[in-house]
Amino acid sequence: MIIATHQPIFSPWLGFFFKAMHCDLLILLDDVQFPLGTTWVSRNRFKFHQGMLWLTIPVWKKGRGLQKINQVEICYQQDDWPRKHLASLSTAYAHAPYWEDHRPFWEELYRQRPTKLLDLNLKIIDYLKTSLLAIPVNIQLSSSLAIEASGSERLVEICRRLKATTYLAQYEARKFIQEETFAQAGVEVRYFRFHHPVYPQLWGEFISNLSAWDLLFTCGPRSYNILARSPFKVISPPQT
Repeated sequence: MIIATHQPIFSPWLGFFFKAMHCDLLILLDDVQFPLGTTWVSRNRFKFHQGMLWLTIPVWKKGRGLQKINQVEICYQQDDWPRKHLASLSTAYAHAPYWEDHRPFWEELYRQRPTKLLDLNLKIIDYLKTSLLAIPVNIQLSSSLAIEASGSERLVEICRRLKATTYLAQYEARKFIQEETFAQAGVEVRYFRFHHPVYPQLWGEFISNLSAWDLLFTCGPRSYNILARSPFKVISPPQT
């Protein structure tokens, strides 16, 4: 079994789903510390006429101390931000061929006003994965495993619990992974590089690494094939 891990980020980029396509089980690290500074867990990039459009989910931090991701609550006291998000997306993608197909999801998501950031992110991830990108990978929360270890030891224990033979990671993450710890546990580490596909975008020059929504709004049913055509090549052993 091939396992990969990722934090449950807000409106993930295409690399998130590309990794999901090439593993058997994707573990979302929901019981690790929520970063104190800016983080992809609560914000991501879209595109509009001036370039990059950042959307951020306001969350409660003051007085909460060190929170795990699955403890973070959304703040709804800031200037009616759900309405502003919808207005920004509508302005940015009004001329995208498939914006109207997915507008109801966003309207219903914000109408529900999820309490936890994790719940909001999971709804988006599931919608993108299942309904749009048609990726059959299974997803599981790390909190369901109740693992206390941290760092590479935590990742290795996840592999042990789930009887994984291989841990898949992006090449850029190699500096954070203690390969000897995996080797001692009999788990192979495989690295890959994601080559971002170029596709038709609105608003001029192409910008890579935006939220996967940008591809879906502009390419709709073709999105899966566009992502699937990106080459997948294992880099092993790690290069310097």
